[in-house]
Amino acid sequence: MLDPTVLLDTRIVPYGSEHRNAFRDLNLEWIATYFEVEAEDRKILGDPETHVLGKGGAILMALEGEEPVGTGALIPTGSNEFELAKMAVTPRAQGRGVGRRLCAALIDLARRMGAHRVELVSHRSLVPAIALYRSLGFREVPLGDVAYRRANIRMELPLR
Repeated sequence: MLDPTVLLDTRIVPYGSEHRNAFRDLNLEWIATYFEVEAEDRKILGDPETHVLGKGGAILMALEGEEPVGTGALIPTGSNEFELAKMAVTPRAQGRGVGRRLCAALIDLARRMGAHRVELVSHRSLVPAIALYRSLGFREVPLGDVAYRRANIRMELPLR
């Protein structure tokens, strides 16, 4: 188990099949802490190979030592566009910059994949997350249709 008093080197690595349970569990832990797990969550977390990777997306994992402590995904939403989704950092590793490193790595990956834009949906009550997204250049846009009842803010980052 990760000792919360020790800051280990955090590595950001591409998702592999060995991360399947960690991807699911980190997200379920995060969602259940703040909200209710929804049908769309269950679909994506139950089969990320189909619903993220199979659609041309990507998943990154944050590892401290060999322990997964965070994750995030890029899910295609259109031509040269991705949703930054399924961002989760276990509470034991929060406040260490893991979320910032993951988010920055996902934005860089989206650029390398040819994205023109990255968007996300979140909830305004997640003040640290919203502040992180703003600090990385995301700006609020109209909410529009969303797949999650909990979402009440949409943000986007133009990449070109």
